[in-house]
Amino acid sequence: MSWFNYYGLIIMAIIMTPNIVYYIGHKDDPADRCKNKAVEVAEQIGRYGCLALMIFNIPYTYFNFWFDHALIVYLSVNGAFLLAYTVFWIVFWNADGLAKALALSILPSCVFLFSGIVLANIPLIAFAVLFAVFHIYISCKNAKR
Repeated sequence: MSWFNYYGLIIMAIIMTPNIVYYIGHKDDPADRCKNKAVEVAEQIGRYGCLALMIFNIPYTYFNFWFDHALIVYLSVNGAFLLAYTVFWIVFWNADGLAKALALSILPSCVFLFSGIVLANIPLIAFAVLFAVFHIYISCKNAKR
C-alpha cells in the first residue's frame, strides 16, 4: 500500500454516509450537550486524526500489513464492523438512548483501532484511542440527558 489507502477511503465513506444523511434529516436535533470544551476538542482531534490517517499513510509512521493474508483480515473484520454499524444505524434511526450511543460510538472506534493495529500505523492507533475514549464518553453523556 502506498501513501494513499483506497480501502481506508471506502471505509470512511461508509462510516460517514449514514451520519451525513441522518444529520441532514434531523437538523432540529439539539447539538452535543457535553459542555466540557477540553473533552470536545480531544474528541475532534482524535476524529480528524483517524479520518486523515485512514486515508493517507505517512511514510515511516506505518509499517503496512505485518502478517500473511492481513489484507483479507483487514477487509473482513472491517467489513463486519461496518455491516454492524450500518445495521445499528437502521435499527436506531429514530431512537435515542444508551444502546444507540454505545453501538454508534464503539463500532467506529473499533474500526479505527483495528485498522491501526493491522497496518501497524502508530499514529492511527494513538488517534483511535483518543477518539474512542472521548467519543464514547460524549455519546454516553448525551444519551443520558
